[in-house]
Amino acid sequence: MLQKYGMFGSLKLFYSLLFTKLFYPDARLIRLPFDIRNKKYIKIGKSFTTGFGCRIEAVPFAGENKICISIGDNVQINDYVHIGAIGEVNIGNNVLMASKIYISDHNHGSYNDNISDHPLSIPIERKPICQPVNIEDNVWIGESVCILPGVTIGKGSIVGALSVVAKSIPPYSIAVGNPARVVKKYDFECNKWIKINAHKKN
Repeated sequence: MLQKYGMFGSLKLFYSLLFTKLFYPDARLIRLPFDIRNKKYIKIGKSFTTGFGCRIEAVPFAGENKICISIGDNVQINDYVHIGAIGEVNIGNNVLMASKIYISDHNHGSYNDNISDHPLSIPIERKPICQPVNIEDNVWIGESVCILPGVTIGKGSIVGALSVVAKSIPPYSIAVGNPARVVKKYDFECNKWIKINAHKKN
């Protein structure tokens, strides 16, 4: 460990391991600093691993007493991942996330055709709008991805770096871009990823 991390790095790792075993005994390793807000509204599965500087926040909407963030087994998130929920964010088993990912189930205010908050209103005073986020089993999310409210990322899918996921992604797909769109799907008959026609809609 000394050879790999050096003296200072090894001490930080030891302190993180001690913190993990004391406060999250089912986790594999939570690297410090680690910021968790309202732990009672967050469910973390077995063998959870984090990088440095991760932030997980659950603030139930309208004072509800419920789990807002559910994280499955064998989930690994890397440095500076931020997950925020007022309603429901579900992360399945065996999910791998790179660094600097943002996941949220809510917005301050509504900006669609049916309900539109006025641009001169004060943002913090606008009514929070919440839609569930679901990330299914075996998903891999690349660096600096943003996942917006109301999105489901299907089982076994991959989201490329720097993507903004504003719409759901079907299972066994690769999606990239801003906004993210499906560019490949896995064909189980020939056992390989197949490109999607660029002119087809997802």
